[in-house]
Amino acid sequence: MSLKWTDTLDIAIELDEQHPDVDPQYVRFTDLHDWICQLDDFDDDPEKSSERILEAIQMAWLDEKD
Repeated sequence: MSLKWTDTLDIAIELDEQHPDVDPQYVRFTDLHDWICQLDDFDDDPEKSSERILEAIQMAWLDEKD
């Protein structure tokens, strides 16, 4: 499976599996960006992210925690 920036829910699930003890609410966007780019299945241009995309991923990750 190849993850792109638009795969917010799938990325959130992967992040939750990789960082189960992290509260996504307190993750800085710079760290979030780095963690996403380091996911094994992530295959997109790191420069194509935006604050809006990172916020959507963060919100999806918060929903996964609930």
